Amino acid sequence: MKTILKGLRVAEVSAYVAAPLCGLTLVQMGAEVIQISPIGGRMDSDRWPHSPVGKSLYWAALNRGKRSIRIDLKQPVGRELAARIMAGAPGDGGGIVLNNLPLKGPMAEEALRERRPDLILITLIGNPDGSPAIDYTVNSASGLPYLTGEGDPPVNHAVPVWDLVAGLYLATGLLAADRHRQHNGKGQTVTLSLFDAMLASIGNLGFLSEAQLCETPRPAAGNQVYGAFGRDFELADGRRIMVAAISDKQWEALLEATGLSAAMQRLRDEEGLDVDDEIGRYHARDQISAVLAPWFAAQSLAQVTQAFAGKGILWGPFRTLRQLLEEDPRCSLENPVLGPAQQAGIGRHLVPHLPLTFEGAIRGDVPSAPDLGEHSEAVLADVLGLPSGEIGRLFDSGIVGGVEAG
Repeated sequence: MKTILKGLRVAEVSAYVAAPLCGLTLVQMGAEVIQISPIGGRMDSDRWPHSPVGKSLYWAALNRGKRSIRIDLKQPVGRELAARIMAGAPGDGGGIVLNNLPLKGPMAEEALRERRPDLILITLIGNPDGSPAIDYTVNSASGLPYLTGEGDPPVNHAVPVWDLVAGLYLATGLLAADRHRQHNGKGQTVTLSLFDAMLASIGNLGFLSEAQLCETPRPAAGNQVYGAFGRDFELADGRRIMVAAISDKQWEALLEATGLSAAMQRLRDEEGLDVDDEIGRYHARDQISAVLAPWFAAQSLAQVTQAFAGKGILWGPFRTLRQLLEEDPRCSLENPVLGPAQQAGIGRHLVPHLPLTFEGAIRGDVPSAPDLGEHSEAVLADVLGLPSGEIGRLFDSGIVGGVEAG
């Protein structure tokens, strides 16, 4: 993976999830990402969740493999230094800036373009009008919380989905802008709002069209699949599973494995229910569930696993995160997407590689996240070519900082 984007360099001035995820995704494909942080540290470097000794697991996960430099961005000299790193030099693979924080003075777009006319600037904002937003405020405005859970009160999801979507949109936009520059030598300004990332996603899924064209609003359905048969069932050992049948073949496999084909035939013949197609099964979901529920209630998770093995049935157990780690070999080193990382203050733990598989590319070792300022000296020497004496003076004056003690 580390050779796919070799030679691409990105200066990242960001915080929280979406923009750092974009940078991480590029690192995992071989790009060099230089994280420019204020001298006092980043606003998200201590964000929850924490390791048992207080290290931010969140920050360490999103910043693996990046190079970190701390600069006093309150000082004109510091902003000038940051601008030089951000602009780079023509032909050096740099001149690409990823940000979701205000850029001022020589770091602002206009000033950077004077240094580097072919600059690529990738910016994430909250709302289209520039007002602030985070995933949870965007999601609350999306309409989806009224479809999550049972409907009242509305439920925001636990995963910051729009941050994740936006981060991958940013990576796509950055790579498209770099391709554009390679072909015609021109820079590009790419802007994405978190709200628009949400809007595009629900629009692409037909939610907006449904709300606009259909008189009856979609109901909150809990764990039921909308428009097909799917729901959760409780088992004899207290575990719960999710079962779905989207295609006719999956439906037939479910009935064969449970031995309930005849019972479903009776629903069709005696009650006149349409259980032969996806929409019909959705409308008959309550009657179908009443037939299936006793079978599941008599089985343990181990028995269901055995009965469904190799049948092509869509199902999965509900798990806690701990149970995912303990029960599922796909969430272990048996899966090459995961690798062991060793991080100070955290210890040895599982972290993901890029989930994409490129033919002939080797994933390699999993890098750790840098300490803030870990690469300050190296960045000044490698990117700007500063001599050791000048670098020493920047450290002595407090304009640049290395790793803080402790």
